[in-house]
Amino acid sequence: MLHLKRVVAEIVEYGRNDEKFLDFLKKVEGLASRILALAMILVILSAVFDLVLILVQALLTPPVGSLTPLTEHTKLVGLFGLFLNVLIALEILENITAYLRSHVPSKIVELVIVTALIAVARKIIILDLDSPDTVNKLIGLAVAVITISTSYWIVWSMNAKHRRS
Repeated sequence: MLHLKRVVAEIVEYGRNDEKFLDFLKKVEGLASRILALAMILVILSAVFDLVLILVQALLTPPVGSLTPLTEHTKLVGLFGLFLNVLIALEILENITAYLRSHVPSKIVELVIVTALIAVARKIIILDLDSPDTVNKLIGLAVAVITISTSYWIVWSMNAKHRRS
């Protein structure tokens, strides 16, 4: 109980002093980022484990040693989707670790944009071409690719100017 009173007193003190409050916020952000990074590691390990299980099952299904069970288009596209899910999770982990390493907003924005571009690419790869609204989805994804790519180019160009100066 005494510990709780001390913590509450510190929080109240943080509220009275802007510098202390900003330090407190920085500590909370750091703690939250570390927790997110640990959670993302669990997600990545789980996704890799699932991917390995699917590959092992496919390799052990007759004919043994081939990926014949995965040659059906939807299964193969699903497998690509799983690979890209792991890649996106790794990119998100990279974003978190970049945030922990340095708080340079322009670099973090660049990483987030790359992650978004990978996510859109995943959607394009796993797109069901037999769906009745495929054309609308393709148009939407094309617009997303163009806008995200343009955003990336703008941020990258600004970062390149800062790196040169």
